[in-house]
Amino acid sequence: MPSVSRWLTGGPAPVRVALLLVALVCVGMVSVVSGSTPVGLSEVGHSLGLLLSGAGDARYSMVDRIVVDLRLPRMLLAILVGGGLALVGALLQTATRNDLSDPYLFGLSSGSAAGAVAVITLTGEVLGIWTLPLAAFVGGMASVAVVLLLLRRYRSHTPERMILAGLSVSFLFTALTYYFTFFGDQRAAQSVLFWTMGGLGSARWDNLFVPLLGLLVLAVFCWRKLGALDAMLAGENTAHSLGINPQRLRIQVFVVCAFATACFVAVSGVIGFVGLMVPHLARALAGALHRGMLGLAVLMGALLLLLSDVVCRTVLAPQELPVGIITASLGALFVMYNLLHQPDAA
Repeated sequence: MPSVSRWLTGGPAPVRVALLLVALVCVGMVSVVSGSTPVGLSEVGHSLGLLLSGAGDARYSMVDRIVVDLRLPRMLLAILVGGGLALVGALLQTATRNDLSDPYLFGLSSGSAAGAVAVITLTGEVLGIWTLPLAAFVGGMASVAVVLLLLRRYRSHTPERMILAGLSVSFLFTALTYYFTFFGDQRAAQSVLFWTMGGLGSARWDNLFVPLLGLLVLAVFCWRKLGALDAMLAGENTAHSLGINPQRLRIQVFVVCAFATACFVAVSGVIGFVGLMVPHLARALAGALHRGMLGLAVLMGALLLLLSDVVCRTVLAPQELPVGIITASLGALFVMYNLLHQPDAA
């Protein structure tokens, strides 16, 4: 009987997808029952029954509230953000032909972080609970605008120029974040630290539509541009011969990824390395062509962030670690492993 690892690496694509879906469901259940308050599977089933039946608030116990109002939205947020960040990383790596491309590299995450930290340390929630997500979204889109302004003077938007522009904007908005943290309300420093390292504790039913919108925009874009993305893998000359404008496609990818990243960061904070690691793993399983690779990337990104969230809630329970610490640790190990296993070019 073939092993699971053999099916994952060499089995048919539907089998790989099915195995990842089963793993995602299992880890999702672990995520719902894990936490400072122990919850059994039978209690989760009871809470789900109340939710699906539309029962009134009077029938909900404290455990039901924990499951329905806290842990289920958190699990869904991890799936949406993890899958979305993986998709963003895959698109950016294809468009720039750079295996290190991710939202961090282009300043998308740092712009959102600067907007959110400005609210936390300077203005406060002047617009209520939506102030922080809105500020993060505006900051992310502002970073995009700055990158595009830097590229405007050039007739050709090469990948190298886009990366340099993104790095400069990333450093700029990171410096702004530090400035807001230092000169703002020092009592908010802990909130700033937790938010800039990423966390899923702000998940609520009424804000899940924000990352869902980002993921849907990415999915529609990928579906419409599958052929063009595959053509980019063969080089710009081949893409031109097939009637594709690589420069225009890169700008389209950048704007769509910026919008989606702003949607994710607006709710979850800055979560790094998911967009860097997962596309490499998905390509190793499905190959470089996007039709099979992108779907696996979404599932693997969701699974990775869900597992990371379980670890960050249990490793120092009842204290909770920022999920970005877990993903950054995994990302560092991933890069080191790949570096040590690369053949010597000399």
